[in-house]
Amino acid sequence: MRVLSGFQPSGKLHVGNYFGAMKPNLDLHRENEGFLFIANYHALTTVHDPAALREQTRDVALDFLACGLDPEKTAFYRQSDIPEVHELAWLLSIVTPMGLLERCHSYKDKLAKGIAASHGLFAYPVLMASDILIVQSDVVPVGKDQKQHVEVTRDIAIKFNNQFGEVFRIPEPVIAEEVAVVPGLDGQKMSKSYGNTLEIFGPAKEIKKRIMSIATDSRPLEAPKDPEGNNVFKLFKLFATPEQREEMARKFRAGGYGYGSAKKELFEAFDAYFAPMREKRAALEKDMGYVESVLQKGAEKARTIGRETLFRARKAVGLD
Repeated sequence: MRVLSGFQPSGKLHVGNYFGAMKPNLDLHRENEGFLFIANYHALTTVHDPAALREQTRDVALDFLACGLDPEKTAFYRQSDIPEVHELAWLLSIVTPMGLLERCHSYKDKLAKGIAASHGLFAYPVLMASDILIVQSDVVPVGKDQKQHVEVTRDIAIKFNNQFGEVFRIPEPVIAEEVAVVPGLDGQKMSKSYGNTLEIFGPAKEIKKRIMSIATDSRPLEAPKDPEGNNVFKLFKLFATPEQREEMARKFRAGGYGYGSAKKELFEAFDAYFAPMREKRAALEKDMGYVESVLQKGAEKARTIGRETLFRARKAVGLD
C-alpha cells in the first residue's frame, strides 16, 4: 500500500505536533511504502520571508529524520524538488469546478484568521490534489479536520478519469485513531497560535522553565487531587511508562504531593523520552550533506513515478 503524507514548514516542532500528527504518520509509514514531502510551496501562501522558509524547511527535514523516519522505507523530499507536480496541478485545474473550491473550509478559515485572499490560497486544494495523485497514492493519513482535502482530491481525480480516461488511482483517506488532545501550558489545546507550546528541540533550560509555569489550580499541598483533572498529569502520561503513570496518580490521590514536584517529574520524563531524538538531531545538524542526500534520493524516487503519471495525463488530454 502506497502512503503519502505532507507537512508544512510552519515553525518549531512541539509536543502537540509530534503526538497529534508526526508519530501516527511515522508509524503508518513504517508498515507501508511511504512518500513524505515537505510542503514548502504550500507554505508560500502564508510564509513570505525567504530566510524563514529556508530555515523552517531545513527544520522539518531534521525533525523527521531525528524522530525516526527511515529514508530506506520512505521517500522523503521537498515539494519544490518535484516540478512535475505543478504542471499536473494545471491539468487538474481544468476539470476542477469553482464551486468545489468555494466550499473548501480551509480557505474560509484562513480568511477568517486575517490571511489575505490570493489565488494560491484559493487554489491550494488543486495543488494538494496534484501532490497526492502525482505518485499514485493509495491512502493519505489525515485528521478529521483535514478529511475534506482528500475528498476534494478524489472528486478531481474521478472527474479527470471520467473525462479523459483512467489515469489516476483514487486515494482513500485514513483517519488517524482518536488522539487525546495534547494540552498546552494554559490548558487549551497546544498550539503555536496560543503561545502555549513545549518545543521538543528547544533549550532544556527553557523547556524546564515552561513546564514549571504550567497552569494548575490552587489546592494546597496536603489536599488529595484528581490526576485526570490537571494538565501536568495529562502531559506526563504522554512520556511516562504505565508504572510511572500509576505511581503519580497514586500520589495525587493520596495527598501530600504538590504540583511543583509533579512538574519536576514531568520534565524528567520529557527529557528522557526525547533525549535520543535530540542527540540524533544534533548529529544530523553537523552532517547536512547527508540530510540533503536523503532529500535528493527521495525526490528522485518521487520524480520517477511523477514523470510517468504526468506523461499519462498529458497524453490523455492531447499534449503528447
